Amino acid sequence: MPNPLVDDRFVDFLLDAVHPLDPILALDAFAEHDRDTCRMYLETSRRFAREVLFDSYHPMDAEQPVFEGGRVRMHPRMEALWPRLLELGVLTAARSPDVGGFALPGMVALASQVYLMAANGSAMGLVGLTTAAAHLIEVFGDETARGLFLDAMYSGRWTGTMALTEPHAGSSLGDLSTTATPRGDGTHAIVGNKIFISGGDHQITENVVHLTLARIAGAPPGTKGISLFAIPARRPVEGGLEDTLEDNDVTVTQMLHKVGWRGLPSLGIAFGERGDCRGWLVGEPGQGLRAMFQMMNEARIGVGAQATATASVAYHEAVAYARERTQGRPPAGRDPGAAQVPIIEHADVRRMLLRQRAIVEGSLALTLFAARCADLARHDAEGRRPTHRALLDVLTPIVKTFPAEYGFESCALALQIHGGYGYTTEYLPEAWLRDQKLNTIHEGTTGIQGLDLLGRKVMQKNGAGLKALFGAIEGTIARAHAAGVPPAWCDAARALDARFGEVTMGLGLRGMKGDVDGMLSHSHHYLTALSIHVIGWQWLAIAAAASGHDAPFHRARMRAAQYWFAVEVPRVGPLLDLCAEAEDSYAGMPPEWF
Repeated sequence: MPNPLVDDRFVDFLLDAVHPLDPILALDAFAEHDRDTCRMYLETSRRFAREVLFDSYHPMDAEQPVFEGGRVRMHPRMEALWPRLLELGVLTAARSPDVGGFALPGMVALASQVYLMAANGSAMGLVGLTTAAAHLIEVFGDETARGLFLDAMYSGRWTGTMALTEPHAGSSLGDLSTTATPRGDGTHAIVGNKIFISGGDHQITENVVHLTLARIAGAPPGTKGISLFAIPARRPVEGGLEDTLEDNDVTVTQMLHKVGWRGLPSLGIAFGERGDCRGWLVGEPGQGLRAMFQMMNEARIGVGAQATATASVAYHEAVAYARERTQGRPPAGRDPGAAQVPIIEHADVRRMLLRQRAIVEGSLALTLFAARCADLARHDAEGRRPTHRALLDVLTPIVKTFPAEYGFESCALALQIHGGYGYTTEYLPEAWLRDQKLNTIHEGTTGIQGLDLLGRKVMQKNGAGLKALFGAIEGTIARAHAAGVPPAWCDAARALDARFGEVTMGLGLRGMKGDVDGMLSHSHHYLTALSIHVIGWQWLAIAAAASGHDAPFHRARMRAAQYWFAVEVPRVGPLLDLCAEAEDSYAGMPPEWF
């Protein structure tokens, strides 16, 4: 049967029983929707992903965009796909009707996007960038900026990008050198270079708007002097007819050839080579990084969803192949003349498949829970919103990182199950493995996420995020106990809460005493450990909803939960030991010794 991309029944199970949608639909913000409207949108997205979008993935991966005559041309399949994606409403599914949106709950919109991402991540990359850039202008832009850009972007006539990185300043944004000089007419003259700009030029729409970080002339050094600008590749003609555009001195300098996500161009962009590039300020001067973090945090959840989707489609491909591919006989078999069995009959193949399922479904549960937190943080009763925001803050680095890092392993297992066919381009697992690697780097590498989690998210506001997380886990433990989940799993989760509280407090005290390097030296291991624990929490929630049911669907999820608590959760203790002891094998290694 064709690859389903994502398991419908599991998605429905999450929305019905694990992280129920009904309390979200009860919020005033979603009064126009009910189960039926949400189900209709989800079903439409599923059909489009399977019947239309998935067929475009391999051609777009095989034939990368072309850079000729200073312009980029994406695969012609994208020209036909873009209008159909707009018709589906992907740009504004979760946005307000004020900007042409459907005002769907974010968790419904994200669930539908996971199918589309699994079908063709490059195509959906153009969607995600545009939505996030337009949302920035919607929230922080003044009347002029909103009037110039918002309708054109939300309608899909123009696309958007995130232009942060410079050749000499990647994660160190305080070192960027792009400048902005007031022109006296409400715009700024922009001069500088950016790199790794996904979707920065193409023929799909008539314009691309770059949400760009730059330093206004005279601003202080470092991150406090950074402002945010909307810079269109083509600008409205002054005094011209409506919708008439002219060149805005935005030049593509190079196209980078990537290991994955090959359907979406990654470019070098120069602003103001001829001294005639204009940008519109978005938000207050010097507050650009604060505004951009809205887009970055949304994008980090999006990367987690994309990583989950990529791991999911690879998992389903591996299951189908393992059912069909015959090879060998059971170890206990004595007859060499007996028919070969499908490889799914071999225990080690089932080990790999179950590990994939545990990663994929744990990731999906977590990403949808994060989207649910975002809905509640925006629309729940005022007094409860800070807790939801704190929980979302502490989960964001994990949502971005776990599905990408463990999803890469999951995709590698899919390739492994395909054996020799797996590393050929005639089969798709090698392409998904390449795509997945980019997700570990997009929107902040794993190292950056570890520093963000330990150095900022779990420490800010007196540990409010970690307290909110422990409270949510304790609520799940209570439900799991009541549902008859094995007590050992509940006890393990509660013990890890206590251990994380103890270790985090110790690390915080170390930092307060001035040993920041010692505090953060194992931030990567802290992130890995907390990720394993958080996914265990998600499997505990799944088990609480599945326990007591005898259908194979539910029993299979109990087995996956069993696997996670037996194989992964025991890894957390040694990782936390490294953090607590500030083990210094590499921290104490002088650079010249390498």
